[in-house]
Formats: sequence, C-alpha cells, structure tokens
Amino acid sequence: MSGTLYGVGVGPGDPELMTLKAARLIGSAGLIAYPAPESGESFARTIAAAHFMQGVDELAIEVPMLPDSFPHEIYQGAAANIARHLKAGKDVVVLCEGDPFFYGSFMYLYDLLAADFSCVVVPGVSSLTACAAAAGRPLAGRNSVLTVIPGPLDDAAIAAQLRACDAASIIKVGRHFGRLRKLIEAEGLTQAAIYVERATLEQQRVLPLADVPENRAPYFSMILIDKGSRPGPGAD
Repeated sequence: MSGTLYGVGVGPGDPELMTLKAARLIGSAGLIAYPAPESGESFARTIAAAHFMQGVDELAIEVPMLPDSFPHEIYQGAAANIARHLKAGKDVVVLCEGDPFFYGSFMYLYDLLAADFSCVVVPGVSSLTACAAAAGRPLAGRNSVLTVIPGPLDDAAIAAQLRACDAASIIKVGRHFGRLRKLIEAEGLTQAAIYVERATLEQQRVLPLADVPENRAPYFSMILIDKGSRPGPGAD
C-alpha cells in the first residue's frame, strides 16, 4: 500500500491560524517536505515547527528565487524523492504557506504526483483573507466582483483589470511595488488603496497606499483596492 500525499496549508504566518487538521497531519507525518530558500530558514517550516514529531524525516525543497524563471527541475526532483517515500508506504505532508491551491507551490507537486498516488489537499488561511482582516476591509460583498491581480503582469493587463473591477487585490507585490503604485495613481485609485505587509506577523504594517514612504516592498505584501461599489444592506 502506498502512502498518502497531503498538501497542507499552514496559513499566512501566525501559527495560531493553522487549522486543527493541519496540525494533526503534521504531527503524524512520516515525512514533512517544505519549500525553502537556498540560504536561511523555511517560512513554512517556521510556522508549523511546533507540531513536528521529534526525529521526523524532513525534506527541504530549495527553490531559487529568480525573477522570470520557473524551477521545473527542482519540483521534478522533489516529486521523484517524495514518490519513493510514498511507494514505501509512508505518508508525506508537504507544507505550503497560505493555501495550497491559491498560488501555492504545492500545486506543482500535485500535478506531478496526484495521478499515481492518493492525494489530499488541506486548505489554509490565505494571505488574501489575512490582509483583508489586517486592513479591516471586506474583500467583496453581495454582487460585487473581486479581481485578484498578480503583480508581475504587464502594465497594460493590470490597468485593464483595474478599470474593469469593483474591487482588487494585487498580490506578489514585492519588487514590483514602485511600478504598481504608478499604475494605481494613473487610474486615479490611490485614495482607494490600502497597503499591507507581513500580515499576521509581529512586523505587520498597514497603511493607506498614499502614506507608504518607501518605493519598494517586501515579498510578503499586498495592495487592496475598493472602488466603493459594494452594495449596502438590503441591496439586491
């Protein structure tokens, strides 16, 4: 009997936002895999570390953070390694920051392994909902439409999405912050935009976009925009 592959969302950073199911599976895993930088600690591992069994086998999937480059070979190698453990009957938990299927790295392993092994995806609190809670701003309501915009998109695509949406969440801000701020200004939406970085962590910061003094942002940052089109109570 092969083991089961679990893609487990560990949330946006605060360990208390992990689900009970995530904690249980992590605490009983035969192998725990997680994305990691080439140097330094894995953020996903740091979030979940309190639930690791002593001596559990670990697999750090070192992913180079290179712009405009997708590390196919890294995920293929990790999938082959994980497959060996699954074939040996070991359950494998793969940690994923936020939610595994909301821009989560686990989806690449899922694509490589789900056809051959039992696979269970455990959702987690996403950065999207964490940032909305930190900002005290609902993402959308009733019939308003929320648009999620990846920051690396080109200028024309982002501008088109901003014009068409009722509300927007711009993710993957990081090194694109200066360019994104200019696009938002050009669309006349600066006053409708809230900037959130490191949501749920001690270093969390929430500011109106217009008040952000720097022209750069950390990797864990997001911009929320509400055009004020959300219907009020009693609206159809």
